[in-house]
Amino acid sequence: MNVKYELQNIISRIGHHTEKNLIEAAAYFIRESQKTSGNTENEQLSKEQEAKKLISWINKNQLWFTEHDEERFIANGAEQRVFLHTDERFVYKLNDSIFYANWLDYFYSLLVHNFFFPSTSYELIGFYQKDELLFAVVKQLFIEITESTNTDNIKLFLNENGFQLKKNNDYYNPAIGIILEDLHEENVLTKNGVLFFIDTVFYLQKSFFEK
Repeated sequence: MNVKYELQNIISRIGHHTEKNLIEAAAYFIRESQKTSGNTENEQLSKEQEAKKLISWINKNQLWFTEHDEERFIANGAEQRVFLHTDERFVYKLNDSIFYANWLDYFYSLLVHNFFFPSTSYELIGFYQKDELLFAVVKQLFIEITESTNTDNIKLFLNENGFQLKKNNDYYNPAIGIILEDLHEENVLTKNGVLFFIDTVFYLQKSFFEK
């Protein structure tokens, strides 16, 4: 089974069971909402419409994250804020999906990340809202770095796995039809000579969905 087919299978077969995989459940809910909204494939729900539907779904399923603690703040990026989890082997991140045109693309990105980088997989543990802005709360292993990351090592690793450098820190895999962006040295950490991809931004292209 090739990589593209495996990923297509993951995306196409996402389910609605929140107790098994909340990322899949959220993606399934948004995708089904798209179908029942009456919109065509080219007239998707707006991000604001997605957020409203998500909030209703979150309320119904009691998925609000209630353990947020600003005093556990670690770092801040363009797309998310990072906090030390009460289980200090992990961090949790508040992400408002700012890098994505819609919430469904963000959930797809999490699934693709978990496929490629299981050692730093994301677990969606709930949602948080502040000033009417919706955040996904994801949990991830806390990586203690031992050395600075060399971007040449990132490029070599990705080239060996079919990704071509587009510009700066952005890559494209033409065989699969996905873009992987923002891979600077703060988003890829090095521990004992091993690269750990902790913050990735995946985009599925139209060609990804083609057989």
